[in-house]
Amino acid sequence: MPAEPQKKWSRHVTETSRALSLEPGVFTWDDPRRIAASLKRSAEESTARKGTPLQSAMSMLNFYINRAGRNLDPERRKVLERAKRELHKLYGRPA
Repeated sequence: MPAEPQKKWSRHVTETSRALSLEPGVFTWDDPRRIAASLKRSAEESTARKGTPLQSAMSMLNFYINRAGRNLDPERRKVLERAKRELHKLYGRPA
């Protein structure tokens, strides 16, 4: 019998990724500016990232949104989408 594929591989990646050290619960916060600031801090402190801090922070945020897929509550999605715009503002980029 073949081995069953690992369930929740995205959770494993999120918890063990060395690319960014995220604050616990960052994606559950209600303040998009606070989420963006935390991701920015984590990206700038990281020594393992491959791109710019903005690319790394945005990548982690998109990874979380995409992995949650249709299970993501619409209100939570709105907060996280606003966090993307806040990230761009923090880096002085148009949203």
